[in-house]
Amino acid sequence: MSHPIVQLDNIYKSFTDGDTQHQVLDALQLTLNQGDTVALTGASGSGKSTLLNIIAGFEYPTSGQLQLLEQDTEQWKDPQWSQFRHQHLGVVFQQFNLLTPLNVRDNISFSLHLNRLAWDDWCDHLVDALGISALLNREVEALSGGQQQRVAIARALAHKPALLLADEPTGNLDHSASLEVMSLLTSLASKQQTCVLMVTHSQECANYMHQGWHLESGQIHHSQLASTR
Repeated sequence: MSHPIVQLDNIYKSFTDGDTQHQVLDALQLTLNQGDTVALTGASGSGKSTLLNIIAGFEYPTSGQLQLLEQDTEQWKDPQWSQFRHQHLGVVFQQFNLLTPLNVRDNISFSLHLNRLAWDDWCDHLVDALGISALLNREVEALSGGQQQRVAIARALAHKPALLLADEPTGNLDHSASLEVMSLLTSLASKQQTCVLMVTHSQECANYMHQGWHLESGQIHHSQLASTR
């Protein structure tokens, strides 16, 4: 039986710009369970990145309840948020956000060190599946965009997170590389029953997910996907 990873209940988020208040999320309700893979689409400025930031604790809702791993986060302080991010969350950014002074292996090991974990068979499987085994001692600045994205995915999954948040993870890749990365990402997440919430503008990338959600007027609407599998 799958367990709830993320539960948002009646979430509101608004921003004030001078005398104008912008409502971004409006009584939003959603549940993500273990192993769910969801593509989140919506117009620019619709609140997709804001939603990911709220789930990760980088922003706070104006009101409403956020539960992570069936725990109410309302009373969480920095230590609880840090523990959740280190142990249970993986994030893949459009801009990769790799640690440039470090080589590939050290970048991937970063989340392991935070959890006092050692490199293991899962890490070997990750780098092999992503085609970066031969690059472990290479400086990340010397890699192509596609190689850097593969390193970012390996780093996000190395500690076997319960939840992966991905914000336009293929936005900097060409078409064929994007689809290859999506295939690898979903395959690797499936092996660990990782829940994936991915923001994308690409319908082809969205089709790799089990569910499609469209964010409009501050609320989630289910959208139809064409399965690629």
